[in-house]
Amino acid sequence: MAIWWPLFVLGIAYALCRFLLMLIPPSVPSIEVDVSDVVEDASQNKENSFIYIPRRGKTVQTDKVQCYEPATMKYLGYFPALTPEEVREHVAQARKAQIIWAKSSFKQRRQFLRILLKYIIEHQELICEISSRDTGKTMVDASLGEIMTTCEKITWLLDEGEKWLKPEYRSSGRSMLHKRAKVEFYPLGVIGAIVSWNYPFHNVFNPMLAAVFSGNAAVIKVSEHASWSGCFYYRIIQTALAAVGAPENLVHIITGFAETGQALVSSVDKIIFVGSPGVGRMIMQKASETLIPVTLELGGKDAFIVCEDVDLPSVVQVAVRAALQSSGQNCAGAERFYVHRDIYPEFVAQIVKVIKSISVGPPLSGRFDMGAICMQEHSEKLQNLVNDALDKGAEIAGRGSFGHLGEDAVDQFFPPTVLIKVDHTMKIMQEEAFGPILPIMMFSTDEEVIELANDSKYGLGCAVFSGNQKRAIEIASQLHCGVAAINDFASTYMCQSLPFGGVKHSGFGRFAGVEGLRACCLVKSVVEDRFWPYIRTKIPKPIQYPVAEIGFEFQESLVETLYGLSVWDRLRALVNVLKIVSEYNPTTNLTKKTR
Repeated sequence: MAIWWPLFVLGIAYALCRFLLMLIPPSVPSIEVDVSDVVEDASQNKENSFIYIPRRGKTVQTDKVQCYEPATMKYLGYFPALTPEEVREHVAQARKAQIIWAKSSFKQRRQFLRILLKYIIEHQELICEISSRDTGKTMVDASLGEIMTTCEKITWLLDEGEKWLKPEYRSSGRSMLHKRAKVEFYPLGVIGAIVSWNYPFHNVFNPMLAAVFSGNAAVIKVSEHASWSGCFYYRIIQTALAAVGAPENLVHIITGFAETGQALVSSVDKIIFVGSPGVGRMIMQKASETLIPVTLELGGKDAFIVCEDVDLPSVVQVAVRAALQSSGQNCAGAERFYVHRDIYPEFVAQIVKVIKSISVGPPLSGRFDMGAICMQEHSEKLQNLVNDALDKGAEIAGRGSFGHLGEDAVDQFFPPTVLIKVDHTMKIMQEEAFGPILPIMMFSTDEEVIELANDSKYGLGCAVFSGNQKRAIEIASQLHCGVAAINDFASTYMCQSLPFGGVKHSGFGRFAGVEGLRACCLVKSVVEDRFWPYIRTKIPKPIQYPVAEIGFEFQESLVETLYGLSVWDRLRALVNVLKIVSEYNPTTNLTKKTR
C-alpha cells in the first residue's frame, strides 16, 4: 500500500491539472474581414440596383460569371471566367506556397483552424445571410448545413487531425520480425476542388480544411451559381492564413465555367468534385490524362424507410426536414419515401398537414419555412417530374403555399409537394430531383422494401426508422449505399470522424473522416531495421550469388519454418534450415557449379 499510494496521488494530481488546463481558453486572435461590399444593399447603387433577367436555356459561357439573388433576382455583380492560362498561373502560385507550408508545424495549422472557428462563431448571421442571398435558402437551413457542419469538421481536425497524419505503425509479419513497418503521410501538393452551389460556405471550407491541415495547397473552383458568396468566404480564409504567417497564395478561389474546371483538373495533384454524374464522368476522363486521384460525390436518391412500429409524429418531422433539406435544394436529402402499409394512411395525413403549413418565399423578407430554387429553370424540371408521375397514376396529396413573391419572381420558387400512389416506373422515383418533392410509396415486408430501396442507380445514403433498432440496422446493412442513419437522418455527416461518399452513380472515394483526410496525402509504406545497427539485413548464404545447388531446398524449409500449419512442422523445418546453413560450404558449391 505504501508503494501504490504516492502513484495514486500523482495520478489524481495529473488528472486535476489536465482538467484545469482545459478551463484556460486558448489565445486566439480575432481577424477583421472587409464586408463593406457584401452587406445588404451596400452594393445597390444606381449603376447596378436592378433586377437581373438571366437567359433561358443552356448556360452561355462568356468571360463573366453573373451573380444574382435567386429569391429576388437582385443583381450582385460579376466575377471573371478564368481562362486555362490563368488557372494554370493560380495553381503555379499555390504550388510554390505549398512547398513552404508543407514544413509548417501542426501547432501553426491548429491555430489557423482556431482563428477560423472563432470568426465563424462570432459572425454566424453574416455567413448565413450571404449564403441565403446567393442560393435562396433560409437562415435556419444555412445554419444547419453551413455553420454546424463546418464547425464540427474544424473541431474534429483540432482534436484528432494530427493523430491521423502521424506515422502509423503496422505489424511486420513473420518473415520481417526483425523489421519495423509503418505508414507515413505526406502532402500531395495542390488539391483541386470543383464544388456545387448548394452549400457555398461548407463546400469551400470542407476540401480546404482537409487540404491545408494535411500540408497541401488548395485551388477551389466555386459554382457559377454561387460565385458571389464563395469569393467573400475566400476573404475569411485569406485573412486567417495571414494571421498565422502562412505563405501567400496557399489557397485560391477561382471562378468560371466548364473550361475553367477542365483546366484545373489538368493542373493539380488531386481533384475533388461535387456535382452531377454527367460532369463527374468528364472529370474522370480529364483526370485520366495526368493520372491524378479523383474523389467524386455525385448526388443521390436516398431512401427514407419507415416501419410500422415507429413513433409517428417525431418521424414525420424528420421526414419533412429530410425532404426539404436546405430550402428544397436537397443535397444529401431524402428523395424516396417507403412507408409500411399499416401506417401509410396516417403517415401521409400527418405529412400533408405539416407540408400545408409550410410557406415559401424570399427567405430574408419574412418568416418563411423554405426559400428559392437556386438554379435557373430548375422549377420547370421539378414540375415535369411531377407531371410524369401524375400521367402514370400518381396523385398530389398536398402542397405548401407561397408567400408574397413579387412580380419578378416567376420561376424561382417551387412549393413542397407530396405525391402518393407512386411506383418505380415514374421518373420521380428514379431520377435525382434536387427539389422539395415527397413521393411516398407503400411496402409490406422488410424484404420488399430492401429490394425497392436498392432499385436505383444511385447509392449515397439511406435512413431507416423502426421501434426495433436491431431491425432497422438489419435493413440498413442490406442497402447498397455509402452512408446510413438509423432512426435519424443525415446524422452520419455530423459525425465528422466518419467518411462520406457513395457507390454506383453517387460516385466513389471519400471525404471527411480519417479516410478523407488521408486521401489528401501521399501514403508511403516504410520498413526499417528494428534493432539497427545490431541486427542488419543479410542475404542467407545458400541463396547468395552464385546460388547454391541447395538453394531451393533451403527456401522450401524456410517457407515451412515461417508458415507451416503446425508448430511441429515449423520446428522440423527450422532444424533443416539450421542444418543447411551450418553445413554449407561456398567453395564446394562453386566447384560443383564449375564442373
